[in-house]
Amino acid sequence: MTALVVVAHAPLASALKAAAAHAFPEAAARLATLDVQPHDAPEAIEQQLRRLLADAAAYDPRHEALILCDVFGATPSNVAQRLADGLRVKVVTGVNVPMLWRALNYVHEPLETLAARALAGANQGVLVVAAARPQNQNPLIGTRPGDAYGSRQDQQ
Repeated sequence: MTALVVVAHAPLASALKAAAAHAFPEAAARLATLDVQPHDAPEAIEQQLRRLLADAAAYDPRHEALILCDVFGATPSNVAQRLADGLRVKVVTGVNVPMLWRALNYVHEPLETLAARALAGANQGVLVVAAARPQNQNPLIGTRPGDAYGSRQDQQ
């Protein structure tokens, strides 16, 4: 299985782990997280991330890891990119709950496939659900005298 690590501005990484534990308690137990504090030096973050990856390697005989970060170009992402080689360690930014849940469901797949599935989960999980509030109608519309054809007119 590919190791999963979430690196994000505090407290997002911990919050995402809690959301993962809510839906997938067994899988979330193996999810490593690193909350980056405002005062943390990039070098210290890199050391912590290296330790997390080394610990996660114990779960993965192939030593592959997918690092999920919050914002491209920010410190968590920049540090993670230093450790990514594109073959055994990949970084995907823009982490959200759908991305994480998708990754947890497919953690047994090869790293390349897992990264693609995580990205698809993030993209498919962001939707415009409703542009306007649903309209409630009076159930008598269309039944009063003078309404067209005396039939019910329902909005859709």
